Amino acid sequence: MRYTWIDEYLLGKAGVAKDFKEEWKWFRYQVGGKMFAAICLDEDGEPCYITLKLEPAEGDFLRQQYEDIIPGYYMNKVHWNSVKPDGAVPDDLLKDLLDKSYQLVLGGLSKKKQREILEG
Repeated sequence: MRYTWIDEYLLGKAGVAKDFKEEWKWFRYQVGGKMFAAICLDEDGEPCYITLKLEPAEGDFLRQQYEDIIPGYYMNKVHWNSVKPDGAVPDDLLKDLLDKSYQLVLGGLSKKKQREILEG
């Protein structure tokens, strides 16, 4: 995987927890108990997709711009998108998309929960 910085980057965000869902072979990144990103592994334990949440219009636009961004792997294809881990999506763009996914999920939590996370 070319995005070797991703784990440290995501864990550096306020309130982020990481786990491994054995049945899916996914490393999941969650805020407030809700997933906002995942690294999906193939049968050999190698990353095959980085999955994240975006506003539907933005996800659709990006899929048209980058062949390495596809509808969410095993997820709702409207809200979730997957990025190929060895593709041509620039690092800065992927960081921006991960930030947006984090903000979308964080914004969906109660105001009280958001304050606890951001002030905690």
